[in-house]
Amino acid sequence: MSKAMTASAPPSRFAEASAEEGVLLVQGADRPGLVAKISTLLAAHDANIVSLDQYSDDPDGGNFFQRTVFSLPDFIAVRPTLESALAGELGSESDLIWRLEDRTAPKRVAILASTSDHCVLDLLWRQRQGNIPMTIPMVISNHTNVAEDVRQFGVPFFHVPSTGADKSEAEKRILELVKGNVDVVVLARYMQILSADFLQQVSVPVINIHHSFLPAFIGAAPYRKAKERGVKLIGATAHYVTEDLDEGPIIDQDVVRVTHAETAADLQRRGADVERMVLSRAVTWHCEDRVMRNGRETVVFS
Repeated sequence: MSKAMTASAPPSRFAEASAEEGVLLVQGADRPGLVAKISTLLAAHDANIVSLDQYSDDPDGGNFFQRTVFSLPDFIAVRPTLESALAGELGSESDLIWRLEDRTAPKRVAILASTSDHCVLDLLWRQRQGNIPMTIPMVISNHTNVAEDVRQFGVPFFHVPSTGADKSEAEKRILELVKGNVDVVVLARYMQILSADFLQQVSVPVINIHHSFLPAFIGAAPYRKAKERGVKLIGATAHYVTEDLDEGPIIDQDVVRVTHAETAADLQRRGADVERMVLSRAVTWHCEDRVMRNGRETVVFS
């Protein structure tokens, strides 16, 4: 275990939000009256709706999604009462799933990295600047080349080697570090495949950045393969990790146009820029409770 430097981060711009604001996420089978029902319930508990985003994928028998930001005096104190009311009112409808969050409480994010540093350092910088509502209690890597850079941000760094075909010991150590300590795990170019057992035991969402506009050029040396094919667009995909490799629900994607004159190194450099932007957006949206999973898809409220 490595000793972390201590450093104080500047106040987050998200701390400017009222300490009395909450976020309510509801999804389930669509039917008339859901928006009114949810709004009435919040109003009955003196909550003032600040913003409301709602989506139905089919008005006739489709799926309903709603994200409501509200202001409520002494929200932290009255939250248990509101949760009890939500459970009684929405819980009676078995197909509805709901989640209540404190809008001002940053998510605790563990970052897993390998040798590439561009994504992990970008996330650390954005967190320090207050651009993402998160804290980073740890960075875990199967290599040590990013250790000193990470420590300069005042974040603990843990080296967990992962060699050979059997990754069980490495996964066991990572679970010891993250389980019960974080709200989400981010794979910032962590070049290891996580087992189904790990994903089940970690019990929090895992977000990955893939160096392709999926599905394309999967596997090793994607930029070399892209160059050999003479591609005109390269991109990146951020998605939730599932047991199906690189097939989890997509959160964000982006591309950049390239030409025949650019080398594989040029593509890799430009691709790294896209990866940073796509991953930071995905992590931001997740930490702001803007992403709702719908099977193999996501609904992302702006």
